[in-house]
Amino acid sequence: MATARPRRIEYSESTRQALVDSAVELFTEHGYSQTSLDEIAKLARVTKGALYHHFGGKQALFEAAFSAVEAGVVARLSEVVSDSGDPWDATRSGLQAFLEVCLEPSYQRIVVQDGPAVMGWDRWREAEEAYTFGVLRAVVANLVSSGEIGDDLPIDALARIMFGALSAGATAIAGSASPIQERADIAVCVERVLNGLRVA
Repeated sequence: MATARPRRIEYSESTRQALVDSAVELFTEHGYSQTSLDEIAKLARVTKGALYHHFGGKQALFEAAFSAVEAGVVARLSEVVSDSGDPWDATRSGLQAFLEVCLEPSYQRIVVQDGPAVMGWDRWREAEEAYTFGVLRAVVANLVSSGEIGDDLPIDALARIMFGALSAGATAIAGSASPIQERADIAVCVERVLNGLRVA
């Protein structure tokens, strides 16, 4: 027989979630430097003390917001690439879905623009690899095992090259004055490169 969870734990978790959700909203709208902890606590309808109970400071809260955005992206991409039984179609769908994500304000602001500056390059890259790189590597491995691309290329190296290209594409889209057109241009290039890897 399952036991009921203590109300205190449920309240603590809901408070933390409210803070993360509020942080994502405000960091997306105003950026890290222009968002205060007071504003986040107010939007979450909690006290400043409750905020500090869950997070040691503004950067810790930013990293939680970053993780929330990335976890959502990974969940969506994983669903897309697992929906199709055909590895090639799944890969193409996954890449298109990622480029669509690059148009989303929360991904642009928190992950692409503020992430490296707030977290530091090494920590940001490590966090990025912990999320989206894992999905991409699995996709590349699936293409190799299915015979869609040759097995003469090291999977890790190929996945890292593709990851670097997609990261550069995300940065270009986030910084573009015409992000929709930039996304379309990058999609064409990604498709061409992917087709070049395919076994004839």
